[in-house]
Amino acid sequence: MPNLRWFLSLPFLFICSIAFGQKPAIKNNYQTDAGLTHLKIERSMIYSPDKEWLYNHHPSIIRFKDQFLAIWSNGFKDEDSPGQRVVYSTSKDFKCWSPVKVLAAPGKVNDTLTVLTAAGLYQYNGTLVAYYGEYTKHRENTHLWAKTSADGVHWSAPIDMHVPLIPNHGPQLTKSGRLIISGNFMFPYTDDKRGISGWKWSSFYPDFLYKQDNSSAFYAPAAKLGLPPLCEGSFYQTDDNALHMLLRVTGKGWKGKLWLTESKNNGTSWSRPVETEFSDNDSKFHFGRLADKRFFYVGIPDTLHHYDRNPLILSLSNDGKQFNKDYIIANELYHLKQEGLWKGGQYGYPVTMIYQGEMYVIISRQKESIEVLRFKLDQLK
Repeated sequence: MPNLRWFLSLPFLFICSIAFGQKPAIKNNYQTDAGLTHLKIERSMIYSPDKEWLYNHHPSIIRFKDQFLAIWSNGFKDEDSPGQRVVYSTSKDFKCWSPVKVLAAPGKVNDTLTVLTAAGLYQYNGTLVAYYGEYTKHRENTHLWAKTSADGVHWSAPIDMHVPLIPNHGPQLTKSGRLIISGNFMFPYTDDKRGISGWKWSSFYPDFLYKQDNSSAFYAPAAKLGLPPLCEGSFYQTDDNALHMLLRVTGKGWKGKLWLTESKNNGTSWSRPVETEFSDNDSKFHFGRLADKRFFYVGIPDTLHHYDRNPLILSLSNDGKQFNKDYIIANELYHLKQEGLWKGGQYGYPVTMIYQGEMYVIISRQKESIEVLRFKLDQLK
């Protein structure tokens, strides 16, 4: 049974919405890409493998000092298998990218290599922080690590974040200056502006239901509370200071809509998740806010072609509830070079960055190549 005291601590109106089956107001109106405006974009292929290191996924991008820097997970052939490492590449001009450099290499446990997963980027006061998760072959002993750099070339030794988490997105600032990491169901926060210490655990699950958060750990606590397998959150903050964390749902019988958990106390605690009317292709997505105060979503809202992860769509909202203006970012096809476990999806795991009036979207192409797209935001007026 769920923890009764935890359940009764939820806001009254929220409990009522569960009891009477009401869905939250957050929704989109995407039906098909037919008739949508196709944004004028530039593309740059950061990395495409030849005959080795054929798995590439979980990308993130940042502008640090005078260059772009991208990181991602880089594996031999199959998804999240032993030996997977974290690599990065840099570019001065978006078009030409440096040869791949290793940010972090896996260790060994009982003669088997561990698995590393790229987990986002953050910068503060001239210091770049790159995050990555680690677990053993059977998704155990999960750790979150970070390395820091003053130039994007020389990196510190690994720093233990003391959080058993494989993040979905790197740290994101709230209005108060607090940093929150979006995981699957753990959303640790810190008031250390450097982003390297003081992380406190937070989740919509009672802490007795879990010991770690990774790509397999989200099934058990969900089943115990009668929820679908929820994972890969992304949040935005509205003007009332509420945090809205949307979640991917996966597993048989549940797919097709994002779920929502909210925090009214700056990420210290989160409400029990509920289903929204926001369509989803069972894939990662990214929410954020433009300088003109509109909220945005970048992801795959199509539900007719499951796991195709195509087309890549930008949706806008004036109020953070109704995402009712859609654009096609990209829908061109990439052809897989080498089969591998779970490799697929045209536009996988988008992460956005806004820089000098343009939005950058980094994605994996069928979990094999890493590409970045950009477009001018003045097209959205």
